[in-house]
Amino acid sequence: MPGERRGVSYLGRQPFGKKKCSPEESISLYSKLTYSWFSSIITLGFKKPLERQDLFELNESDSAYLVCPVFEKQWRKQHFKSAKETKVPIYNDVTKKPVAQKTSLLLPLWQTFKFLLINVAALKVVTDILAFTSPQIMKEMILQYEHHSDSYSNCYRYALALLLVVVLQTLIHQVYQRLNFLTGVKIKTAVVGLVYRKALTLSSSSRQKYTTGEIVNLMSSDIQQLMDLSVNLNLLWSAPFQILLTIVFLWQELGPSVLTGVGVLLLVLPINAFFAAKVQQLKKSQMKNSDQQIKLLNEILHGIKILKLYAWEPSYQRKILEIREREIDVLKSNGYLTTVSMLTLTCIPFLVSLATFGVYFVLDEENILTAAKVFTSISLFNILRLPLFDLPMVISSIAQTKVSLSRLEDFLSSEDLYPQNINSNCTGDHAVKFVNASFCWEKIGTSTLNKLNLEIPEGSLVAVVGQVGAGKSSLLSAILGEMERTEGTAERKGSVAYVSQQAWIQNATLQENILFGSELSQLFYERVLEACALLPDLDQLPIGDQTEIGERGVNISGGQKQRVSLARAVYSNAELYLLDDPLSAVDVHVGKHLFEKVIGSTGLLKHKTRVLVTHNLTLLPQMDIIVVMEDGRITEIGSYKELLSKGADFAELLLTFGGGKEDEEISSVLKSCPKDNIKMKDYILPKKMEQLENKNKSLFSMKKEKVAIGTVKMSVISKYLQAFGWSWMWLTIVAYLGQNAVAIGQNMWLSTWTTEAKHIKDVVEWKHLRNHKLRIYGLLGFIQGLLVCCGAYVLTRGSICASRALHRQMLHNVLRLPLQYFETNPVGQIINRFTKDMFIVDIRFHYYLRTWLNCTLDVVGTILVIVFASPLFILVVAPLGYMYFTIQRYYIASSRQIRRLTGASQTPIFSHFSETLLGVSTIRAYGCQERFIDQNKDVVNENLVCFYNNVISNRWLAIRLEFLGNLMVFFAALFTMFAGSKMDSATMGLAISYALNITQSLNFWVRKACEIETNGVSIERVCEYATIDKEASWILSKRPPEGWPNEGVIQFVSYQARYRSDLDLALRDISFQSQREEKIGIIGRTGAGKSTLTNCLFRILEKAGGKIIIDGIDIATIGLHDLRGNLNIIPQDPVLFSGTLQFNLDPLGKYSDLELWEALGLCDLKNFVQSLPRKLLHEISEGGENLSVGQRQLVCLARALLRKTKVLILDEATASLDIETDNVVQATIRKEFHNCTIITIAHRLQSIMDSDRVLVLESGRIAEFDTPDRLLQKKGKFYEMVSKAGMLQETGS
Repeated sequence: MPGERRGVSYLGRQPFGKKKCSPEESISLYSKLTYSWFSSIITLGFKKPLERQDLFELNESDSAYLVCPVFEKQWRKQHFKSAKETKVPIYNDVTKKPVAQKTSLLLPLWQTFKFLLINVAALKVVTDILAFTSPQIMKEMILQYEHHSDSYSNCYRYALALLLVVVLQTLIHQVYQRLNFLTGVKIKTAVVGLVYRKALTLSSSSRQKYTTGEIVNLMSSDIQQLMDLSVNLNLLWSAPFQILLTIVFLWQELGPSVLTGVGVLLLVLPINAFFAAKVQQLKKSQMKNSDQQIKLLNEILHGIKILKLYAWEPSYQRKILEIREREIDVLKSNGYLTTVSMLTLTCIPFLVSLATFGVYFVLDEENILTAAKVFTSISLFNILRLPLFDLPMVISSIAQTKVSLSRLEDFLSSEDLYPQNINSNCTGDHAVKFVNASFCWEKIGTSTLNKLNLEIPEGSLVAVVGQVGAGKSSLLSAILGEMERTEGTAERKGSVAYVSQQAWIQNATLQENILFGSELSQLFYERVLEACALLPDLDQLPIGDQTEIGERGVNISGGQKQRVSLARAVYSNAELYLLDDPLSAVDVHVGKHLFEKVIGSTGLLKHKTRVLVTHNLTLLPQMDIIVVMEDGRITEIGSYKELLSKGADFAELLLTFGGGKEDEEISSVLKSCPKDNIKMKDYILPKKMEQLENKNKSLFSMKKEKVAIGTVKMSVISKYLQAFGWSWMWLTIVAYLGQNAVAIGQNMWLSTWTTEAKHIKDVVEWKHLRNHKLRIYGLLGFIQGLLVCCGAYVLTRGSICASRALHRQMLHNVLRLPLQYFETNPVGQIINRFTKDMFIVDIRFHYYLRTWLNCTLDVVGTILVIVFASPLFILVVAPLGYMYFTIQRYYIASSRQIRRLTGASQTPIFSHFSETLLGVSTIRAYGCQERFIDQNKDVVNENLVCFYNNVISNRWLAIRLEFLGNLMVFFAALFTMFAGSKMDSATMGLAISYALNITQSLNFWVRKACEIETNGVSIERVCEYATIDKEASWILSKRPPEGWPNEGVIQFVSYQARYRSDLDLALRDISFQSQREEKIGIIGRTGAGKSTLTNCLFRILEKAGGKIIIDGIDIATIGLHDLRGNLNIIPQDPVLFSGTLQFNLDPLGKYSDLELWEALGLCDLKNFVQSLPRKLLHEISEGGENLSVGQRQLVCLARALLRKTKVLILDEATASLDIETDNVVQATIRKEFHNCTIITIAHRLQSIMDSDRVLVLESGRIAEFDTPDRLLQKKGKFYEMVSKAGMLQETGS
């Protein structure tokens, strides 16, 4: 039945093709441990670029559908517990408002995932213990070798034991890694679901605290930070555990001297704590800057048309770059901390070993370093290096996550919409009842609606009228329960359907927008389409009602959006309809049709309760009840006759603005009398032409994000290195080459030391040798630390240069994209580039480069050392090296594409989330929260599928690489056995200790090479905008003279334009010329080319032929900003940005306060602004939400009044104004722009009846062009339109 909700997937987001179920649950143990079951995907990816349908689906236990409900249940328990414990509210000292008590996020996470976390920890313990087994086996091998026993069978057994241990360690470690990453992503999924659910319940005051950009940033950055910590959390205890084991085993080798090393470690802890505190401070600053940037960027992208029309791109670009520079400063400070941290990391193992060896000698002068002691110790010191690296990293991560956790807890604990704002379960024969009810947008704040007494009977038709800012839309919000009730009682009965003043349209098909989750009833659906005048539109849409509507309905007209929104309401079959001026966006003929077929006493909703906000006074006689509002109060209420008989303000309003003479002659039509009812006598568009609005646009459906295929081109990496700086790059290579060479030198020095020590009998000679060797060993360590510090510093400087350059280029390229790009590509896609991809560029990519370079040098050095010790090892280097490269090449094709799919699957999450935030009032009105939560789970699940396959592909690679590395360890040990007496024990120890590291080094090397390529996808996406066609240059060498245009003469010469090269011409052979200071009205049926003509004047759309000349200059020969900056437009859609009112009026800071107040006075806004506490510094919320639509339109008019140019384009700029304000504004325009050329794009005939000449467009051509008087006398197209609009009565002749 219509109105019955159903759970549907998020439209267009479901995987296409047949799903591939994961075989993980039903495979053998061998296949599960080695991930052989995933080889089919790797093979397929090597043969062809992988697509979404090629990937394995999630295991059921890993999906968002199971994870989210379990966690939400635990969160609710903790939240109720916290609320119960906090009985006395705490008040802010400054604002005196109650402070929301935060609920901890950690406890519910632990309760939900504790068994998984415990399993992960247990596996980590086993892998850590196995890591310490290898040095002990090596020690036994060296001791066995030193005894020179006749049989080497024991040594071979040790070699096999070494192989067995490292293979077992590999298998368990990969199980740990898989479970660890999947647990981390489950935590992320759970918190994403909770944040999304919270966003649907936020109160109005909470929504003002958190902008769309800030909430999206919680999802993109803070939750990701939480996941990153959860993946590394085990290191918090594992690192100290490994350090403790290292000390225990070192005690066995070196005795009490190891305590000196422990002392060095304890000295370093305060340094790490200091770094962690600094990182936490930097993280707070970084998140604040990131929030500001995303918030501003989100507004810029949604208001990009205004920026282009007013040539404001450079001003907003500077604002973004100012925030970005603050981000860069934080990155720089973080990089310098990393430099010192790297120095500490490198020096600690060296200082520990130096101090331990030094004290070892001091304790007993006869202590001699044997090969077994040295290389067992060195292996243990090498193991120590990783936990010492991990510990500060995880401490830093905890510090950063603490900030993110606090932000998430603040958001999740913020105030919800209070369900008792209105009683929605009332009984009785009234649909709405208010008794002395007052409402405000914040619990502690000034009431917006005061002492309302209102009773609406069931089935009645109610009109709400009043001036701009009177509180009409707020009344509907109060009925919806969106406002905080401060006193009185408020009741509502039955289900609700809501049509907002600015229609909210989903990025879905037209049919899905109308059904809005209800089951399809074809007969009723067709009745709704006919009643809402949508049937003719279906004939013109490419695939009828299955045509996809773009984000915010960008590819349909304002009238079509409003009718789709109304159709959605009608189809819902609700009991109470709240209609916020839906007829203002449509032409009068269509409005009349909608009223008769839908809203009025003969419409589909005739038996429903309807509350209609309207400025159209001609509808009032047909209303059952009329509510007159002023300054948030109901001043009058009653039927039309009752109010008229009272002789109060309502009657005066009707007499002044409601009556037009029925027998007006043609001459009187031409008079521009302000008392003519503009709303009554509008231009009627024939219904059959309604669907042609934005005809060309309708051919552009919303583009899905392209997923690149093939390798990441070297040109992409080259762009990064170029931005990095070639000098910084070479300095980095030299520094890292030097530090690795010195590290090898240290170990070689120890090897020769132990060899020489065996042959020295004299104590004095041994002392001299010991002191000399120790000094050189210390010097080499100091040099290595210096080189590490230099390498980290130059890498930081280069990465900062790259981050700054790539962000600046991307921002500039995005702002120079043509408007059509923004209309056909999701904003979430661009936001994703500036958040996720720039995060990779800022933080991760240079880390991968550094690690890969270090690993490369490590691997080369290790192989050289082993080959030096045992030349036979070269026999296995070639085949094993070939296998490494083969596996890498085989794997990377799949990994790269899975990574791309993962990146692309994140865009729908952000797009859907942003879309939800914009339409949250509509979603709540229809009670569709649970359905949208399910849709969120759908898009999150799609991302999880890609992430799951990415994790398994990494494990598939790691298990194979580590197995090859284990073979290298085995062969290194085996070949040292074959050397027999030709090799001393020191050389053997050196070779095996290096071999034990090669597994990790080779694995890291291949992994980081893959990471560089897969993360290179982010650089590829950041640089992508450089290759997309841009608008023309903003400024050219040829510039118009100062004060151009000074006359305002516009000439079209055989002008032609099309929206795309493969489409028909939208304008054909347009030729006309305006006179100086002439007022020209442009009219035509919908789709005739009126808006296209405006776009061409501003070069939003470039010419296909001919030219436009303004005051003697061909506009195609000058820069876009020289053109747009010297024209003026009052657009139809009022777009405001968050910031002060002053900034919205004058973002470039050109005008004085006096000029601003003068403009506000002319727009009838001065009194309103003066009543605000901060006046011009009043903060406008995101999208101007804290102003009514009419007030927003007046602010846009004030902008135009400040920008005095000789050419003004009016694009039906007063549709959202009441009659009185409309007339004031029209008079102001006539007065203030009397010496300008004004081109009025008319959707309503009345607004152009006083024009000097009228241009009639038809199918992109000029049909007529003359004065209104002559055109009426000709009785052509113009006469036909005026006649059909009911603006004249034909005589019998």
